[in-house]
Amino acid sequence: MISRKWWKKRRPVGSKPILFAWIVSITAMAGSLFFSERLGFVPCTLCWYQRILMYPLVVFLGIAFYRNDRGIYKYILPMSIIGIIVSGYHYALQKIPSLQEFSTCTSGVPCTGQYINGLGFITIPFLALIAFTFITIMMLMLWKRK
Repeated sequence: MISRKWWKKRRPVGSKPILFAWIVSITAMAGSLFFSERLGFVPCTLCWYQRILMYPLVVFLGIAFYRNDRGIYKYILPMSIIGIIVSGYHYALQKIPSLQEFSTCTSGVPCTGQYINGLGFITIPFLALIAFTFITIMMLMLWKRK
């Protein structure tokens, strides 16, 4: 069992944003794999872009948490901010009918499709948007503490 003394020495308070961001990225990755592999939802082009931005965060944040690397925000922030833009655009495509004619998905699954629509507004891109936003907030907190 890990002693409290070791934990406090190894994991100062500054590593909590990294831990929370890592947990969110693991949850987002597991959720996207569950939707596609277990439920059979075929990802559209924008979903793939969001996956490309989210999956490396699991590895980077895990290594940063293990090494207590507080400078990881330099590498995570650009990816998470781009993820916010992509998932925000994808969500807008789904929810704003006038934007659907400007869709970038031209083949395969349409980006305007909604596999889930909980409470009338919770879709898969919305969940990704929340995850990227939370990770960005955690990295900004880490940056401000530096």
